[in-house]
Amino acid sequence: MQSTIEAIWNNRELLKDVTNQEIIRQIIEKLDKGTLRVAEPKEDGTWVVNDWIKKAVILYFPIQQMEVMEVGPFEFHDKMKLKTNFSQAGVRTVPGSIARYGSYISKGVIMMPGFVNIGAYVDEGTMIDTWATVGSCAQIGKHVHLSGGVGIGGVLEPVQASPVIIEDNCFIGSRCIVVEGVHIGKEAVLGANVCLTMSTKIIDVTGDAPIETKGYVPERSVVIPGSYTKQFPAGEFQVPCALIIGKRKASTDLKTSLNDALREYNVAI
Repeated sequence: MQSTIEAIWNNRELLKDVTNQEIIRQIIEKLDKGTLRVAEPKEDGTWVVNDWIKKAVILYFPIQQMEVMEVGPFEFHDKMKLKTNFSQAGVRTVPGSIARYGSYISKGVIMMPGFVNIGAYVDEGTMIDTWATVGSCAQIGKHVHLSGGVGIGGVLEPVQASPVIIEDNCFIGSRCIVVEGVHIGKEAVLGANVCLTMSTKIIDVTGDAPIETKGYVPERSVVIPGSYTKQFPAGEFQVPCALIIGKRKASTDLKTSLNDALREYNVAI
């Protein structure tokens, strides 16, 4: 499959071949069932991006035809089918929740009204709260809570770009934005309105001196929105950043520490 996709990617005339189209559709079906992933963890804790699968997702769009889909009183006009068979998968979907075919939603997931895009992987026991969105190819771990209005960014191109990764047992507070392949380590807690891009400074302020990083939030970090002063031609202005203000306590039960970790620091959820 990989060699076929690479060949089609380099020569789009091969898309006209019915056999090649079927291979692309088989890959999307495997994504839908979770037997293939756009990105996956290795034993050493690092992640590998399967960029050929992202290529297959991109190639899937031109071989699909636009069609009208009716769901009760609602009408959609799209190339992509909606995901089905939630009951068999053990997924709870509240009316208004939508997942596209080609996304994987594991057992025990609860979907409030929101959206999950093609290529995304949502592992078991996760809560996708009201109006939260999970973008293309984003990887969401086990027992994650995406609070109301959270925006998890998607990425298809460039194909070598890493997707957003939210590891197991994370709590992402209301209206947080995590985009551009930012990686959130296990059990991390993001307070409301934290915005993380690959250029956002993530500053650990728990020690004697600040430590700045970008693109990765360490495991069990408690993070809140912050700002720092930056000099521009027109003067000094405040620029958004994210502040690591502490760690979740290992002694606290995970199910309660999601909220308690923020309350301990008197931070809004």
